[in-house]
Amino acid sequence: MRFVTVRELHGRSAEVWVKLSEEKDLIVTSNGKPIALMSAVSEDSLEGSLAAMRRARAEAAVAGPCRSSRRALERTGCL
Repeated sequence: MRFVTVRELHGRSAEVWVKLSEEKDLIVTSNGKPIALMSAVSEDSLEGSLAAMRRARAEAAVAGPCRSSRRALERTGCL
């Protein structure tokens, strides 16, 4: 996956759009830290792509506390 800075996005947006169409996904960074994910979509795939991203976020939100709880239960011998 390729990275693009906020400065590049602002100053060379045409080049970034070309990169995005080639790479399909770009990570936007600010001060060297990732802040956003850009993903190429078409009009036809927009709804499906949004649904998949939302589903992945929801699964990650649920999995985080579950992992922490499981580790705590394992430490106490309850699991």
